[in-house]
Amino acid sequence: MDRLLLMHSFVTVAQVGSFSGAAKRLGSSGSLVSRHVAELERHIGVRLVNRTARSVSLTEPGHRYAEFAARILDEIDAEDAGIAQLHDRAEGTLSIICPKWIGSLDLGDAIAAFSVSHPKIQIRFELGGMSDRTYDFLDSGFDIAFHTRDLRDSSVRLKKIASLPFVLCASKEYLNREGPLTEPNGLAHHDCLVHVNDPVWRIGHGHTSTLHKIRNVAFSSNSYLALQKAAVHGRGIALLPQRPVYDDLMSGALEVLLPGIPVPDRPLYAIFGPGQESPRKVTVFLDFLTQWFSGNPIPAIGTGADRAR
Repeated sequence: MDRLLLMHSFVTVAQVGSFSGAAKRLGSSGSLVSRHVAELERHIGVRLVNRTARSVSLTEPGHRYAEFAARILDEIDAEDAGIAQLHDRAEGTLSIICPKWIGSLDLGDAIAAFSVSHPKIQIRFELGGMSDRTYDFLDSGFDIAFHTRDLRDSSVRLKKIASLPFVLCASKEYLNREGPLTEPNGLAHHDCLVHVNDPVWRIGHGHTSTLHKIRNVAFSSNSYLALQKAAVHGRGIALLPQRPVYDDLMSGALEVLLPGIPVPDRPLYAIFGPGQESPRKVTVFLDFLTQWFSGNPIPAIGTGADRAR
């Protein structure tokens, strides 16, 4: 039988002084409370109460055990209440993991802003080291993980935070040397700068979009920042996140290619543990990030001709 249930019945008997009074307080029956106390005595191997026709009194070991059991039960109740309050308050440690390329872009700025706005939440933010199994971040002690691919896994919950625009671009130096890109299939004849996790490029939207397996890889990296630098230096054509290359596009260091056939945005998803109610710190964080991305849109870009006007 549940040890805590037996202790609870015994402590109530000690406080009230009778089985019937304890039963009334517990919403139970006197005979059941008496059985609980007898079971506890059998478990400990010591008589805890003296039973008479009219009253119940504690033995010397009974007094000692009643004090001990009451203290244990009070500590359990206090800890339960503390944990429940922690669940309902936006405080404590929030552990987050995401691929390196996401964390080094917009997401890093958004999480830094959140940390400043919510100083009672201690942030643990790790980049890289993610498993292919969607739910492994939970086993590793993380509250939230970020992805940019569609996920279908009932073991986690998912929320779309934002859309991350990408752009196909190259430097004027490269285009003057190798010639312009006039249509998507022309990628096969150009040097391309490829992220190791993004070897297939989708050009266009909807049913008119096309997929291009990049075979002429002149430069590859697991860092979009490295690919951006290679593109600025004229090494080839790159498919890059728009926010970090915006200044290069505006200055003319890079040019948008195929402006009439834009590349699709990438969805930014937050995934977190299952359950009807998430901890308050998780919901506050997700709401903040959604609002941050909404309030910090990436400015629209135009072609070189647009900027020249």
